[in-house]
Amino acid sequence: MVGWKQRALIWARRLGLGLVAFYAALILIFAVLPVPTNLYQMQESWRLGGIEKDWVGWDDIAPVMARSVVAAEDANFCLHWGFDMQAIRAALDEGRGRGASTLSQQVVKNVFLWHGRSWARKAAEAVLTLPVELIWTKRRILHVYLNVAEFGEGIFGVEAAAQHYFGIPASRLSATQAARLAAILPDPKTRDPVNPGPVVRRRTAQILSGAETIAADGRAGCFE
Repeated sequence: MVGWKQRALIWARRLGLGLVAFYAALILIFAVLPVPTNLYQMQESWRLGGIEKDWVGWDDIAPVMARSVVAAEDANFCLHWGFDMQAIRAALDEGRGRGASTLSQQVVKNVFLWHGRSWARKAAEAVLTLPVELIWTKRRILHVYLNVAEFGEGIFGVEAAAQHYFGIPASRLSATQAARLAAILPDPKTRDPVNPGPVVRRRTAQILSGAETIAADGRAGCFE
């Protein structure tokens, strides 16, 4: 007769294999198809009574927007395989608990996992980042990020953000507008790209310079 410990191990193994198959299927599907929603968007939609979002194709996003986000969030995006070890070491040296997550890690969190700080989520994020980097192209990772990132209270994706703040499609964003949107990403619910405060203005100037730099030195080559 199979004891309860053996039965528990059997079910744990089945659950583990089921989770692997589930996430493998999602990674393959979202490598080519739009991401319809995620846990955080569903939570915010329920809390707010609705959200603004509109998935757009890569060619419908101004190239300067992509460069601005990379310059702001992950300047070495084209140089790593999901983890920026230099940024991680710098964060540890400075005693920061955050600030080293790459765009790839943020996409994994936004699309497949939940928000909040926990070792379980960070471990799952690390495990899922590797297959995403292997299966998706860098352009695809950035494309998904631009469509699911939060740009304000109930505002998800660069198209919704461009329409909400500037009344234009994402394809027509100027360099300054793109930099301002990228500047609010760390704290989108309190920062304003239309009437920017000192922090957003200073960060916008840095991003404008950074976007030009990565275009000139080749660090935008993996997605342009």
